[in-house]
Amino acid sequence: MASDDDMEDYGFEYSEEEVEDQDVDIENQYYNSKGMLEGDDPAEALSGFKEVVKMEPDKGEWGFKALKQIVKLHYKLGQHDEMLQAYREMLTYVATAVTRNQSEKKINSLLDHVSQSTDVKLLQEFYGTTLSALAEANNERLWFKTNLKLCGLWFKLKEYGRTAKILKDLHRSCQKEDGTDDLKKGTQLLEVYALEIQMYTEQTNTKKLKELYTKALTIKSAIPHPRIMGIIRECGGKMHMHERIWSEAATDFFEAFKNYDEAGERRRIQCLKYLVLAYMLMESQVDPFDAQEAKPYKTDAEVQAMTGLVDAYQRNDISSFEKILRTNRQTIYDDPFIRNYIDDLLKNIRTQVVLKLIEPYTRIRIPFVSKELNIPEKDVEQLLISLILDQRISGHIDQVNQLLELGEKSLGTNKYQAIDKWANHLRTLHATVINKLQ
Repeated sequence: MASDDDMEDYGFEYSEEEVEDQDVDIENQYYNSKGMLEGDDPAEALSGFKEVVKMEPDKGEWGFKALKQIVKLHYKLGQHDEMLQAYREMLTYVATAVTRNQSEKKINSLLDHVSQSTDVKLLQEFYGTTLSALAEANNERLWFKTNLKLCGLWFKLKEYGRTAKILKDLHRSCQKEDGTDDLKKGTQLLEVYALEIQMYTEQTNTKKLKELYTKALTIKSAIPHPRIMGIIRECGGKMHMHERIWSEAATDFFEAFKNYDEAGERRRIQCLKYLVLAYMLMESQVDPFDAQEAKPYKTDAEVQAMTGLVDAYQRNDISSFEKILRTNRQTIYDDPFIRNYIDDLLKNIRTQVVLKLIEPYTRIRIPFVSKELNIPEKDVEQLLISLILDQRISGHIDQVNQLLELGEKSLGTNKYQAIDKWANHLRTLHATVINKLQ
């Protein structure tokens, strides 16, 4: 007869085999249900995954995976109440039934999946449910990511008060005890900065933008997603454009384009258009599409209007330039950012045409210039005055005879500098009066 020890060993082995058989059955049920996802009957797959949860005696890995699939199926079927109920049940597994890595991976996957929804109420409840569960589980990484998504939701809805409140909490989580930024959390900091920069761009808070943009570029320890750096660089480009520092704007837009391109973001096309805009405003004769990264996009339908503008601009062909603007209103004028700088572009190309036009003359009639530029005579006069003040033309305007007299620098410059000084004085006086009234 076998000893007591042998009997105990035999009993233990038998029990373990029974558990293993049970695990195999649950695993088979899970993969059979997953196979049903490819069919036309999601309800059948849903029923199969619910069976997996019932088959598992204690909360474990297969039940957790099945509940994730149940959440996704209810979401797909538009059954939001059932989806949230299954999600709450799934979150009860986080504390003890699965590893931290498993829970993070699955919850992250669901966050990304559900965040595509346009149902604000659903997203708010989904993120809120996640945050409540994570507060008990003390999972800082998932807490950060969920709050980041919730913050993005409020930003899209232009709820800037709620956005700012969450950003403050997120920023605090990336700081040391003394209140300074913890550079060991550089990647998270850049994600926070990217959202803050977008918010202050919408609010046109240039002062705050400068501060955040400078801080973001000083963080060297992070390995952020290229999309994040794309956002930061694009906003930096817009900030420099607002300050009319065209060359720095061009540098930022090019960096933003490269980052978006690496991330596979459609936003790269928009940044490429902004890059072309900056190149023209800085009066560069360099074709931005000569860059290896930009060359493949030269024939893109959305970019072609801008490439046409560059070509006309470099040839000083004002008729073609204006025709492209007229026939591509949707591509060019529908973007508020580009629209803001159309007048600057037109002034640049008109300047180039005027400088070339007057080169062989000592005097030239304003009506003649007006006809060549296809703009009113008063606009020609304003353009010539600005060129005299900028010392790009040496001469003065004879308003009585409607002539531009060239070669008398001091007379023209002194006259218009006095007018300019007077106008500046009036602007200062106006600003002082307004400030006193407020």
